Amino acid sequence: MTKKDIVLQVAEKSGLSNLTQVQIKSVIQATLDHIIESLSKGQTVELRNFGVFKVKTRKGRMGRNPKTGQKVAVPDRKVVVFRSGLIMKKKVK
Repeated sequence: MTKKDIVLQVAEKSGLSNLTQVQIKSVIQATLDHIIESLSKGQTVELRNFGVFKVKTRKGRMGRNPKTGQKVAVPDRKVVVFRSGLIMKKKVK
């Protein structure tokens, strides 16, 4: 499913005939932008009945260059993790 598919489904199911697909797309994009902005600040984003987005720090480790076999230090890095909510877990099952 793409963002365009989401826009089309929201436009169809919302019952708001006065909103165009372009307006719905801008609302969806603004929502996603706010989620990204919050995560970039290290904040947790909780969407009830959907899930929780968090920023975690992965520890650094010793890796290996597959081409040369040489050991390489991989530094700590931040990653976004998602934990699905209860309703999503039940529906996906």
